[in-house]
Amino acid sequence: MIEEMLEEDLDAVLEIEEEVFTSRWTREQFLYELNENEFSHLYVVREDDKVIAYAGLWTLFERAEITTIAVSKTNQGRGYGKKLLKHLLRIAIANNCDICSLEVRPSNLVAIRLYESLGFEKLRIRKDYYTDNHEDAIEMLKAIGGLNEEDFSD
Repeated sequence: MIEEMLEEDLDAVLEIEEEVFTSRWTREQFLYELNENEFSHLYVVREDDKVIAYAGLWTLFERAEITTIAVSKTNQGRGYGKKLLKHLLRIAIANNCDICSLEVRPSNLVAIRLYESLGFEKLRIRKDYYTDNHEDAIEMLKAIGGLNEEDFSD
């Protein structure tokens, strides 16, 4: 179900990006992450050969950073976001990361609840983080050092 993202997935990924975000990644940004950024890990969820969700992670030595996570509107509320988040945490642990961080809009209460359900804690506010509307971001952090990949199995 969760597979590595391929260039062939980008049309579907960009459709979801357009559907769920106001501040969007471009095709060029995804291509850079796929082909040039050695720290990047991108994944998709397929259902009936159709991409319905995706997520990205950077593993930077002892730190992992979740760069993006999105589920198509018609598939939200079905557990795909949680499955992707657990997958990213397993990848971070496999890459010997001690902490995992992410930024989220304060207005995205559903995402905040998801992150908190897996042990992420609010660390600080990053002022004017989102350029589309100057909204702040909440930086969230989870300590994962000493945890096992099995701790996040489905």
